[in-house]
Amino acid sequence: MLGRRRKPQLETARMVLRLPQHADYRDWAVLRDESRAFLVPWEPAWSADHLSRKAFTNRVYWAARAEAAGTALPLFLISKAEGRVIGAITLDSIRRGPAQAGTLGYWIGARYARQGFMREAIGAVVTHAFGALDLSRLEAACLPENAASRGVLEKSGFKYEGVAQAYLQINGRWRNHVLYSNLRADRRGRTDAG
Repeated sequence: MLGRRRKPQLETARMVLRLPQHADYRDWAVLRDESRAFLVPWEPAWSADHLSRKAFTNRVYWAARAEAAGTALPLFLISKAEGRVIGAITLDSIRRGPAQAGTLGYWIGARYARQGFMREAIGAVVTHAFGALDLSRLEAACLPENAASRGVLEKSGFKYEGVAQAYLQINGRWRNHVLYSNLRADRRGRTDAG
């Protein structure tokens, strides 16, 4: 009899990165709610039921299905010190075949920002993506004025590639984004924006 497939879990010095679980709802909802003003300028508009248990339950089921199908790796950042959700990182739109690529997205609770947690998480996901997942290219995009996001990407080995016009709807408006990538065998040297 075959055993159940083991769910991915990545570890860093200060965090465990794992799929969301139903028991995470309260930590997640409190953190998102208290971080609303910090997150809203950088994210797609929140639906009216964004913080509801039903929306969270749907998120948990989507995460499990997407990971099992190999199309995404949605992970919560769990602080080892506190044992609670402090943010999330998702390797999404995983494309196989000639592309072997995926797109990175992430958020961190306001009280955990600028403490190196996201750089730690990105490092773990990049290592996993280029190793166990055998991807060749990771992409990320952020608003041009999001200096913190641009900085963490550049410190994590991502290189600036250009601007995508009207890339995503952020807070209800179509917005240009700066594009970054990280390649498994990157020989480009510095390509950060000037």
